[in-house]
Amino acid sequence: MRTAAPAVAATWVLAIASAALICGPASARLAPDRGLPGYQLPFPCGQTWTGDTRDSHSPSRYAIDFNREDDYGDLVVASSPGVVASVTNLGNTSYGRFIVIDHGHGHSSLHAHLSRFLVVAGQTVDLGQPIGLVGDSGGAEGAHLHYEQRLDKVDQPAVFDGAPFRYNTSIASSNCPAVPLAGDWNGDRRGDVGVFKRNAGGAVFALRMPDGDRHVIKFGTAAEVPVVGDWDGRGQADVGVWRQPVHRFVLRHGDGSTSSIGLGGVTALPVTGDWDGDGRTEVGVWRPDSSTFVLRDQSGGRTWRQLGITRDLPVTGDWDGDARTDIGVYDPVRHSWDLQLPDGSTVTHAFGGAGDLPVTGDWNGNGITDLGVWSPATATFTMRYPSGHTVRLVFGQRR
Repeated sequence: MRTAAPAVAATWVLAIASAALICGPASARLAPDRGLPGYQLPFPCGQTWTGDTRDSHSPSRYAIDFNREDDYGDLVVASSPGVVASVTNLGNTSYGRFIVIDHGHGHSSLHAHLSRFLVVAGQTVDLGQPIGLVGDSGGAEGAHLHYEQRLDKVDQPAVFDGAPFRYNTSIASSNCPAVPLAGDWNGDRRGDVGVFKRNAGGAVFALRMPDGDRHVIKFGTAAEVPVVGDWDGRGQADVGVWRQPVHRFVLRHGDGSTSSIGLGGVTALPVTGDWDGDGRTEVGVWRPDSSTFVLRDQSGGRTWRQLGITRDLPVTGDWDGDARTDIGVYDPVRHSWDLQLPDGSTVTHAFGGAGDLPVTGDWNGNGITDLGVWSPATATFTMRYPSGHTVRLVFGQRR
């Protein structure tokens, strides 16, 4: 059984080539091999927040207090990919409830005075992924997000979207990353690719059809997590979203109607699959704190299965071609897949590279799900076929 290695998030770092950045009240210079992560504002795409500081700001004038009107309970998202280094509750003192994310090469970000945690320590997080809710815990005077960018645990002048932050001004979030998807969009029994784009005016599913055409479905918001499945059993994939703070799926059916299903907890991640082989996709969640899948059937019953470690990313697919969806995990540090078969045994594959995100689909239509990855740096899908050869396809927006 694998055990979690020390949290080193180098595989998730998007480095800025320039080593010299002038940020806020002072300047900071970084060695080329410690390039700054690709920081974005820690709020969903398009939101505008005012970021204040002061000379007496603890622990540093480089820390930022973010506010906007009626912001208690607003969503906080990861400002750069990484691994959750700590999730701490100091009660009514200091930072109160706060999260530190390790971005690799000594870089980290801190998010304090939260009202709720949406992640657990040791968990891998992607850019724009929900991590917590704005609050007034600890020594806060009113609701706000206290935010810091650190190098070797020392506060640095903040940088967002590659530009130095102008302290005591308002800024709109450009934290609008694409998220890779795969599904059978046209019912030909072959997996196709797509992306979920978090836009300021609402999210869109951009689906690449087999002939190369792009089909766009407007659904969801920048604060939600995409899911895909054949909710009606009509032979082609539909779209949906996971509203993490309220742990609820909202599914868009083929006729445009929607349905809603509650499942899981606030730190869970969504999964989907046809668990019983009836041709319809059901929902489920993976709990990173216990490495447990909770799979819901059409009647509302639940099945629990354990697989993986906290830093893994959950995946699903029909690994043996029996028309039932199985579970799996992708390890972003080792670039390896552990796929659980119906008899409980596990098959391990090495596939992927630094920073890749996992996708799965039946690329050749043989009834067995294949592996794939998407590179945020190049917006390239790499699809692995049963023979071992790979096909690359650029689709989506580079980060």
